[in-house]
Amino acid sequence: MRRAVAIDEATFGLEHPKVARDLNDLALLLQATNRRADAEPLFRHALAINERSLGPEDPEVASDLNNLALLLSETSRVVDAEPLLRRALAINEKILGPEHPEVATTLNNLALVIQDSKRNAEAELLLRRALAIYEKRYGPEHPDVATALANLAGRLTVMNRPADAEPLLRRALAIDEKILGPEHHQVATALANLGRALQATNRLGEAEPLLRRAVAINETDYGPEHPDVAVCLGYLAYLLEITNRAAEAEPLRRRALAIDEKSYGPESPEVTFDLNGLAGLLQATNRLAEAEPLQRRTLAILADFSRRSGHPNANLEAARQNYAALLRKMGRSQPEVDAAIEAVIGPPK
Repeated sequence: MRRAVAIDEATFGLEHPKVARDLNDLALLLQATNRRADAEPLFRHALAINERSLGPEDPEVASDLNNLALLLSETSRVVDAEPLLRRALAINEKILGPEHPEVATTLNNLALVIQDSKRNAEAELLLRRALAIYEKRYGPEHPDVATALANLAGRLTVMNRPADAEPLLRRALAIDEKILGPEHHQVATALANLGRALQATNRLGEAEPLLRRAVAINETDYGPEHPDVAVCLGYLAYLLEITNRAAEAEPLRRRALAIDEKSYGPESPEVTFDLNGLAGLLQATNRLAEAEPLQRRTLAILADFSRRSGHPNANLEAARQNYAALLRKMGRSQPEVDAAIEAVIGPPK
């Protein structure tokens, strides 16, 4: 792909939109392979080329803004991402019209970066508008409609409205099964989402077979070592834990960790979700000494990521508090706790 960039630069010139498209494709590949620091300057370069060559209000510029904003969101810079998405939304509404699918996509992305709980109502309105656009453009049974339903349901769940989320998730599942087939990985995502909503309303017996089916579909569709398999294993493990089956849950936690370490690398922030889950299980089964290195490793990964990116990871403070709480459970004094944390993340600023 780097060769394609070089060829097109030589053929079309450094400022051609084709070069910007190549840079975007390369950046998306780097982002997908956990090389976000390498991807960001390419996204920015592509944006600058298209702004100069196409003008600041071209739909390609809006697409570049979306790509850059999503990367910033992934690196805990939602404050920087939001104005880019609002600019992309304004461009798409003006050039493509307020009911274009690209407008819906940007509305969805904007809602996802609005993480402040005080703005849940705003995010819900954005998601409902995106859903309405997709339904009008594609009809009520399109995969993009199913995705919009799932995103809206996810926000409602965060707002402690699982009863409102459930019918949306059931409709999304029905659409995906009908359009994509019962063994498609998108069906697995819909099953997992519905299973978690049922779990939130204490219908654990209904949730478990859905989560098991989600794992099985992803294993078949992606193979046994795909990150989406790890995600569903984590969901299933949690259900087993809260139904007093920690012995069954533990191998699932360990398998999910191994998958993500192989997929993302052992120092990736994605791995910390698995580390934290396994550490929680070990604490619940009174194996504090086994949990301690996992919590310490979680904190170290997030602190290192924050140092390298120059932006505090959104989960860093929670990891620090979790590690401190574990050390106190192990009988450490507060000075010992403070010293242990400082050894991992450095002295307080």
